[in-house]
Amino acid sequence: MPRGELSIATSRRLEMIDLTDRLQQVVAAGGVDDGVLYVYNPHTTAGLIINEGADPDVQRDILGALSRIVPTDYPYRHSEGNSPAHLMTAVTGSSATVFLHQKHLQLGTWQRIFFCEFDGPRDRRIWWKILAG
Repeated sequence: MPRGELSIATSRRLEMIDLTDRLQQVVAAGGVDDGVLYVYNPHTTAGLIINEGADPDVQRDILGALSRIVPTDYPYRHSEGNSPAHLMTAVTGSSATVFLHQKHLQLGTWQRIFFCEFDGPRDRRIWWKILAG
């Protein structure tokens, strides 16, 4: 069962990084023709989502809407100053699952896999695992 880790360097406080091509390379080299790719983010202030990747305005809209949904001026009790990032992560989630067929990610026409940074810039990592099926 192939598994591993990808390193991600973020450059802004809020940022979406497209991981699709890197994950497709992992799948192509993984030795499993058909199965499932699990991607997991071990960080509490960053998320993983599958969403549209063709129009960069979608990414800007997602980050902008999350910034409006999760206020920075709420009287948070958590004292590190990154409480909004924790809430944004709760909204987006920390994992993604994608079917594989003939060593290819089975994503919709416009879908891409994004790492969502909510407390950057930072050096991050994600873990992946491929299960044959």
